Amino acid sequence: MPTSNVIAFQGFPGAYSDLSCRNVFPEMTTLPCATFEDAFAAVREGRAALAMIPVENSVAGRVADNHHLLPEGGLHIIGEHFQRVNHQLLAPKGATLDSIKTVRSHIQALSQCRKMIRELGLEAISHADTAGAAVEIAKLNDPRHAAIASSLAAEIYGLDILKGSIEDAEHNTTRFLILAREPKLPPVGTGKVITTFVFRVRSVPAALYKAMGGFATNGVNMTKLESYMVGGQFHQTQFYADVEGHPDERPLRLALEELDFFAREVKILGVYPANPFRYQESQRVGED
Repeated sequence: MPTSNVIAFQGFPGAYSDLSCRNVFPEMTTLPCATFEDAFAAVREGRAALAMIPVENSVAGRVADNHHLLPEGGLHIIGEHFQRVNHQLLAPKGATLDSIKTVRSHIQALSQCRKMIRELGLEAISHADTAGAAVEIAKLNDPRHAAIASSLAAEIYGLDILKGSIEDAEHNTTRFLILAREPKLPPVGTGKVITTFVFRVRSVPAALYKAMGGFATNGVNMTKLESYMVGGQFHQTQFYADVEGHPDERPLRLALEELDFFAREVKILGVYPANPFRYQESQRVGED
């Protein structure tokens, strides 16, 4: 199989990452990987052309591991995808809502379906992976046990969907980044662009305030700014940022030049087209 037609993801077949890969790249073959590090390595080593990695969820927040992996992973962000998460209650053939007593899934999926779990009086059992939980339920083949996973997992493992769209929040959406070995910068002027970068500020008073000033004075919209500890040291903080704009356009170029005065280790992780979902959501919120 040509590796140019392979996209890697973390998890078992049928995971939401697998579903996202298939939705965006239906012509590609998905490659399940045990860990996020393995998915990065599959692309670096040429076993896959792309990787699809989740970075944040509208309910659960950021996927912390990947903020650490992205700067050191040796890959470039070339796109983003927003995947609506529709959780399904899955069980073996013959099971019913009355027969099931336990439900297995990833801790976040369980927390996102609290209402249904409480209504059915189920015992929630944490699992490392939503699709992995579906694998376990298929092997048990016991009508007393169910899983929360995707419709794709139901299809792959031959499980029935006892109840669909069971998540508490209708807006439950995961943002994924598409990664490749080489950058793929969109041409200037071809549409809205997101630039993602990481940096550390110098250890001087008001360094972060000053570092951010260039984005404000140059009219650059910053859509995300997060901090996290580096190397287990409390005085070492790295910042992860998403901004609207292309580094070859004057506003962002000037903002990044000013950032260099007050920050260190500035590293651009990717310049890529903004997914239209961003602006559809903004319009919907504005209408509400």
